[in-house]
Amino acid sequence: MQEQDRFPIRLFNSLSRKKETFKPINPPHVGLYVCGPTVYGDPHLGHARAGITFDLIYRYLRQMGYKVRYVRNITDVGHLENEEAGTGEDKIAKKARLEELEPMEVVQHYTIQYHKGLDALNCLRPSIEPTASGHIPEQIRLVEKILKNGLAYEVNGNVYFDLEAYRKGNNYGELSGKVLEDLQAGSRDTEGMEDKKSPHDFALWKNASPEHIMRWDSPWGEGFPGWHIECTTMSTKYLGEQFDIHGGGLDLQFPHHEAEIAQCRGAHGTDPANYWIHNNMVTIDGAKMSKSAGNFITLDQLFSGDHEYLNRKYSPMAARFLMLQSHYRSKIDFSNEALEAAEKGYHKMMKAFSLIQELSFTGADEKGELDDEINTLCDGCYEKMSDDFNTAQVLAVLFEMVNKINAIHHRQLDDKSISQEVFQRMKATFITFVSDVLGLEPEADQQNSKTDDLLKLLIEVRAEARVNKDFKLSDKIRDDLKEIGITLKDEKTGKTTYEIE
Repeated sequence: MQEQDRFPIRLFNSLSRKKETFKPINPPHVGLYVCGPTVYGDPHLGHARAGITFDLIYRYLRQMGYKVRYVRNITDVGHLENEEAGTGEDKIAKKARLEELEPMEVVQHYTIQYHKGLDALNCLRPSIEPTASGHIPEQIRLVEKILKNGLAYEVNGNVYFDLEAYRKGNNYGELSGKVLEDLQAGSRDTEGMEDKKSPHDFALWKNASPEHIMRWDSPWGEGFPGWHIECTTMSTKYLGEQFDIHGGGLDLQFPHHEAEIAQCRGAHGTDPANYWIHNNMVTIDGAKMSKSAGNFITLDQLFSGDHEYLNRKYSPMAARFLMLQSHYRSKIDFSNEALEAAEKGYHKMMKAFSLIQELSFTGADEKGELDDEINTLCDGCYEKMSDDFNTAQVLAVLFEMVNKINAIHHRQLDDKSISQEVFQRMKATFITFVSDVLGLEPEADQQNSKTDDLLKLLIEVRAEARVNKDFKLSDKIRDDLKEIGITLKDEKTGKTTYEIE
């Protein structure tokens, strides 16, 4: 029996607001679409949260035997500053104007930076990474189809989705829980509203003003696509009019994902995805991350420590481990204290990861007294991950395995306590979940090598102090290292080893 049969995946569907058993449209094939970044700035902690969330889902689906086509777009045109009102400058065009660059220079630079950041976090690349500007003809055809179906209208070269017409047969707001009448009653911004039948009709195609750089020919004149139409176009192009999972950050539920559902129904008469998954946001010491608050941290700043908020630099794996400690639907709070604790947890996990690959353990020929307990732990990894991808609980199970691995290493468990078969299952499960599912990997050897050299030097100085009967210095080195989480161990052979917490 395959693991996907023993441990069926249940995921929280944002559309139904409940957990549902995952049933692909065309098993074992799975279509996964995730809204990627608008590439006009350096990748930050919010990008990391979304990247890691859907990397985990991608990894686990593959681990469970599914053949996944993972599509994540790059928005390189059409994302306006005030997208809800459909006003303001294109974010990429504005960045290009301020930096005196071509828009595609901006796109290329920040796409590379985005890839660099997510690669450092060990996020797998998607199967397909389409760009909005590379699919203009398909977007025009989709707009034409929505117009033909009577759910859009054209005014002065702008094409808007007609929400009043759509709502006669559909529930707009079903995904986000927004009530359109409440939004309209609270809206005072009338800029760019003159052509619209309703303030919340959103743009499918925008007429380009004379100064607008990014523009394409269309049946309605020169212009550019609306932000929402690109994802409907690219998701259905590569995954079909109906596919399995659509993902993105919680901030995209409205208006972006709500608009995607409306567009897909308007063009094809179907919902685009059977399951909607949204990751929650990142806060910094309990406050929303924003440039104005001074707590906006890019990935480069996190990895270099070059930010006034940070006490020091933190490794990509420490950041990844911190995110794994929270369920993807929970907010995650970044702080120096949380990062330092995550770093310690990561090092403990990776030490066990290294140990179990080197352990020489014969095991009992027959059933060992701990076999049932360890089998329960192995099953627990799959049970927790299959329960809406609960990485926090998976880590708790893995740390129970860490205790068993350390006990075997220190000879606190004899070979008869665990059968060879069950030991091998624990070893395979531990390695699979730490590396293949959670995506944790050993850090670069260079920093570890420098740490080793420094500690060896201190151990030599301490040994020389003991020979000279300078026990005050010897004890100070031992005690000071202990305070920062490094324990020296004097073995009977006279050799001194160390352990980093």
